[in-house]
Amino acid sequence: MRRPALILSALTAVLLALAPALAEARAGGGASSGSRGSRTFQAPPPTQTAPGAAQRFDRTAAQPAPAAATPARPGMAGAAQGRGFLGSFGGALLMGGLVGALLGYGLFGGGAGLAAFLGMLLQIGLIALAVMFVLRLVRGRREAIAGGPPQGLAFRPGPVAERPARGLGARTTAAPAAAAPQIGPADYQAFESLLIRVNEAWSRRDLEALRQLATPEMVAYFAQDLRDLEARNWRNEVRDIRLEQGDLAEAWSEGEEDYATVAMRFSLLDATFDNATGAVVEGSTTERQTATELWTFVRRAPTGRWMLSAIQQTS
Repeated sequence: MRRPALILSALTAVLLALAPALAEARAGGGASSGSRGSRTFQAPPPTQTAPGAAQRFDRTAAQPAPAAATPARPGMAGAAQGRGFLGSFGGALLMGGLVGALLGYGLFGGGAGLAAFLGMLLQIGLIALAVMFVLRLVRGRREAIAGGPPQGLAFRPGPVAERPARGLGARTTAAPAAAAPQIGPADYQAFESLLIRVNEAWSRRDLEALRQLATPEMVAYFAQDLRDLEARNWRNEVRDIRLEQGDLAEAWSEGEEDYATVAMRFSLLDATFDNATGAVVEGSTTERQTATELWTFVRRAPTGRWMLSAIQQTS
């Protein structure tokens, strides 16, 4: 096998190893994504359904409030300025070149025996870093322009939740500065319906339907996850979704919008298929799985319809 072909094959293996796992390929991908308005960087209160802490967002278009500037210690300014290109991706490339030079083959030179083999591995690693850097840059720009709930608002302390009752009708007691929206039986029915309809639209890979159910930011994440599955020639389907238990973590208003974060434990059949063979590569079509997630919904107060704004995993 010629050396370029060998490098290409090894690079493919490296990229597959570095690619994110898709063991939970259902809607949301088992990650924490979206925005909770001004409370995006504030953990929702625990509930009986989700007593553990909510995970921080892996993907969000929200921006944290600017922190107060702290005086730099002597010598730190020079160190920070010295990082720049050499302290990140460019530094990795330069270091790779120096190591290559020490081994006797330069950055992209030839060699023989063990030195040539190590040089080839080093080049593969540098190419993989370059590819990952470009992918992250493109994804970061795509997420930055994705629409979503209002951002940059001042953080406010969250309410202290009572011990919630079993079922989706449980409510929390809060003492916010502004009146919290009243969440009633019709709202809980809407939340349960959205849980089912979002997963059904996801299984159909129906982005148009998802746009009617979720914010533009969440739709952008769904679209990216579907593209990731398609890149592997896979598809994910969830069936027979049943809400087992749920309760309200908190509800609040921001300007003309109402927010509600709901803890939901649900069971479903979740399977990922290989499009080429039809074989199940993850999950099962017969064994039910159970998941507990915090879903945040937003609506135009007070009569607008609820839409999915965020999904958070629980610890």
